[in-house]
Amino acid sequence: MTAYKSDVDTAAAILLTPGGLDLEALETGLGYAMGAGIDYADLYFQRTWQEGWVLEDGEVKEASYSIDGGVGVRSLAGEKTGFAYSNQITADALMDTGRTAAGIVRSGQRLPGQLVRPVSAMSRYEGIDPLAGLSAEDKVAMLKQADKVARAADPSISQVSASLSGTYEVVLVRASDGTLAADIRPLVRFNVSVIAVKNGRRERGSAGGGGRYSMAKLRDDQVAEQYAKEAVRQALVNLEAVDAPAGQMPVVLASGWPGILLHEAVGHGLEGDFNRKGSSAFAGKMGQRVAAKGVTIVDDATLADCRGSMSVDDEGTPGQYTPLIEDGILTGYMQDKLNARLMGMAPTGNARRESLRTYPCRV
Repeated sequence: MTAYKSDVDTAAAILLTPGGLDLEALETGLGYAMGAGIDYADLYFQRTWQEGWVLEDGEVKEASYSIDGGVGVRSLAGEKTGFAYSNQITADALMDTGRTAAGIVRSGQRLPGQLVRPVSAMSRYEGIDPLAGLSAEDKVAMLKQADKVARAADPSISQVSASLSGTYEVVLVRASDGTLAADIRPLVRFNVSVIAVKNGRRERGSAGGGGRYSMAKLRDDQVAEQYAKEAVRQALVNLEAVDAPAGQMPVVLASGWPGILLHEAVGHGLEGDFNRKGSSAFAGKMGQRVAAKGVTIVDDATLADCRGSMSVDDEGTPGQYTPLIEDGILTGYMQDKLNARLMGMAPTGNARRESLRTYPCRV
C-alpha cells in the first residue's frame, strides 16, 4: 500500500496555503459543517487546470486554457443533504459555507467528533501535471501529424479534425468520520475524426483514447498516427456498408465503447440508492439470477493509468474492484458513504462529483 501522506502535503500546499490555511484549519471548518442532528459532514477542496487544442483541415481553430477551484461543504442528516460551495479557499469561506450547509439540515443532538484517519490507498497513476509534458509547439505538431497521416492514407479523405485535451486536478477531502485524503489526478486524451467522400457518398470515421498520464506519453506512443489510420479505416468501411436488415438478430459486443451501453443499460440500475428506494429493476434481487450464466460484471477502479481508475473517490474512499454480477448472480451494488450507511453496507469507492459545486453521486 502507498501512504497518502505525500499527496496530502502536496494538495495542502496547492489548495490551502495560498489562502492562509493549513490542515489544522480543516478541523475548525468541519466544525462549522457539523452540529446538532448532523450524521456526517465533509469538506471537498478542488483545483483544476484544463487545456484543449482543436485542429481542423490543417489549421489550429481553437486553443483554450482554464483554471477553476474552491471548496464544497456538505452536511447530512438521515437522507437530508445540506450543501454549499465557495470559489474561494479561505477561513471566511469555510465558515460561511459550513454554516450554510449545516443550517439546512441541523436538528437534534450533536454527535461526537472522530479522530483523524489519513487514508492509505494504492496509487493507480502518477501524481503529475500532464499539461507540462509537452510544449505548445509539440502539441500542435501532434495535431498536424494526425492531419497529414489521415490525408495520405486515402484520396477519399476530404476533412480531418484532431483534438488534444488534458486536465490536472488536485483534490483534498476531510470528513467528520475522520477521513483525510488527497489525490493528484492527471487525465489526457487525443481524438481524430475524418470524413471520406466517394461516388457522392459521405461517411465519417473516428478514433481516440487517453488515460491518466502525461501528454508526452501520447507523443511517445505515436497515437496521432495510430488514431488517424484507424479513423480512416472506419470511414472507408462505412463507405462500403449496406443497410442492416430489419428484424430481431443476435448482437455481439466487443470491448471498448460497448461498455457505455452496459453502463447506461445496467450500470445505473446497480447504484445503491436506486435499489434502496426500490426504483431499480435489480431491487430486492441480491443473490438471485439476473443474467445468463457466464455473465460477470464488475466496477474496477484499480486498473493502472486508466481513464476510469481512481486512487480514492471524491469522498476519500479508496478505489476498489467491486463485483456486481457474478456468473449471472447479483452480488453487489455501487455505494457512496451516504447510501452505504442507510443500507448498512460498506462504501465501494463510487462517489463522484461533477465538480466542487456538486455533491457526490454514484456513476
